[in-house]
Amino acid sequence: MKRFLRPGAAFALGLLAATTLSAQDNAQVVNPLLFNAIPLDRSDFRLKSAPAAPLDRRTSREVRLEMNISYLDREIFNPVSGDYDPVRLRGYSDALNTGTPSSALVGPTIEVSPGQTARIKLNNNMPPDATCNMGKGGSINTPHCFNGTNLHTHGLWVNPAGNGDNVLISIRPGVSFEYEYAIPDDHPAGTFWYHPHLHGSTALQVSSGMSGAIIIRDNRAPVPDSDGGFARTGDLDRLLVNEDMQPIQDRVLVLQQIQYACRDADGAIQTNADGTYRCDEGQVGGIEGYDQFGPNTWPTSGRYTSVNGEVLGRLAEATVGVPERWRMIHAGVRDTINFEIRPRIGDGPFRGIASADTDSWIEENCGPALNYHVVAQDGLTMSAAQQRDQAILQPGYRVDALVTFPEAGEYCVVDGDAPAVASIGTPEPSRRLLGVVTATGDAPAGVSGTEWLTEWLMAAAARTMPDDVVDRIQGDLADGLRLSAFVPHPDVTDDEVTGYQELAFNIDLSLPGAALFEIDGKPYDANRVDRLLALGDVEEWTLKSDFDGHPFHIHVNPFQVVKILNADGVDVSALGSDDGGDPQYGGLKGVWKDTLWVKNTGKTADTQYTVVVRTRYQRYIGEFVLHCHILDHEDQGMMQNVKIALPDGSGGVAMAHH
Repeated sequence: MKRFLRPGAAFALGLLAATTLSAQDNAQVVNPLLFNAIPLDRSDFRLKSAPAAPLDRRTSREVRLEMNISYLDREIFNPVSGDYDPVRLRGYSDALNTGTPSSALVGPTIEVSPGQTARIKLNNNMPPDATCNMGKGGSINTPHCFNGTNLHTHGLWVNPAGNGDNVLISIRPGVSFEYEYAIPDDHPAGTFWYHPHLHGSTALQVSSGMSGAIIIRDNRAPVPDSDGGFARTGDLDRLLVNEDMQPIQDRVLVLQQIQYACRDADGAIQTNADGTYRCDEGQVGGIEGYDQFGPNTWPTSGRYTSVNGEVLGRLAEATVGVPERWRMIHAGVRDTINFEIRPRIGDGPFRGIASADTDSWIEENCGPALNYHVVAQDGLTMSAAQQRDQAILQPGYRVDALVTFPEAGEYCVVDGDAPAVASIGTPEPSRRLLGVVTATGDAPAGVSGTEWLTEWLMAAAARTMPDDVVDRIQGDLADGLRLSAFVPHPDVTDDEVTGYQELAFNIDLSLPGAALFEIDGKPYDANRVDRLLALGDVEEWTLKSDFDGHPFHIHVNPFQVVKILNADGVDVSALGSDDGGDPQYGGLKGVWKDTLWVKNTGKTADTQYTVVVRTRYQRYIGEFVLHCHILDHEDQGMMQNVKIALPDGSGGVAMAHH
């Protein structure tokens, strides 16, 4: 591999401004609209002189945002009719920017940098909802308070208490509340997202489109230590700069599953003969009940996964031979997405195909899946880029990939098939088209393989990295596209571990006509602290599921995957591991995440997997939650309260007294 020399010129690393959502009639899919941030001094993202110069980041700056929450009259494209269905859904609108289109189906993207404080005010303009007091008389695990809300910044490493990432409060109709997220100066740059998290209505509101991306951006350079490692790792943003010293194209793809329905006079969901949802002329679709969620209801409904609010749209054009960063966010409620990009080989129209016909359409019109390189999971840069042709996203997952189109033409963006055991509810998933992207321009052959990308990144390192780390970074890239200079958290070693936790998901069907959604044999109790942990401890968690699979998500502190044992006790987490044709676990060993599928291929202990992860309880104390990220499971009891407190100096925690 050749050594790339550094240019002498200084460069500026600016932010890519997302473009405004286009009108629905041209079916364009672009990056979601940015909120109107006040103030956002973009000069703070620019290097002042040579690449080795320190970045001048003023940590006292604030980003102020304000969102109204109300019913919004919008439209969703229906491929069966070839027209747009009117819908009335709960949603966000930007209270500070009158130019924000109220018809946008996805929440605007929030961009913030480490050292900033983001103040996000929510104005709940929904009608009154008497069920918000259900916890005082009925079961807290019965879906309720559909018009109450709150906000969760999924994956951010911030304070969970008070006005921080506090999901244990309820913002009732007519009430306003301002969240305050102090982004630490050492927070990793990456892809995160936000959504409501009020227990009892989370699934209903997220399925209505109440979600959006949070992008943390920074260009910190790695700092070497004297032992051949790094005293401080840098941000991948710093490396991903093109020959003109500008950030590469950045695509934010918010994948939503908006399961709207129309109801008859008795309140029942209207369906066609094949079971798909039906809205008649003059009806307006909505999401007003939990009968719209459950096993296999998403594929049965006939609805489509949308990309940035558009169903079967066209993504913004790409340029052949130019790498792009695709930030995929699974902001749906419960169904697995298997993300693929395939060259379009047929000319069949795609805007009018029903969901049941998309598998055959893809077979006839789309070629073999392209390879791309995954560089981050759940917003956190991996130790090495991994070449894949499919990324499996469970609800809550984020995957960042470097995508390069090898030749001009159209490409199918596909939710591909995968083994049934890789999917929620274990159905055999059929392929679904998500949209189409066109690549233009000319480039020499072989511009999208691993060797080509390695050389491109080594050249980018020569342009962007300080002299004291450039050789080390280029050596890592040449050795299997290693990204060790950009991994935000050091490995959790055996000698760090101070304690152990065990967790088991379960669905109890022992009572006639009832299902109890449980963790460790108990449904959620808002007044019970299930895990009391000490600040500064480092623990190893063993995760299992007794009944089907469930995505585990914990707030505040991410975790590192140690191993994933299948039902036979074989570790399937190493890169290249074969798990019966299921590709989702191979390559996760050592990866940092905040959400992870805990697999059970059946409903007994004989079919369960054992997932082992480690995490550090750093910086923040307070109460927060862990839960299944099948959000209707969370709303019905598959959640626990977790509290981190100060240690007492004797192996326990210190409790305050009044």
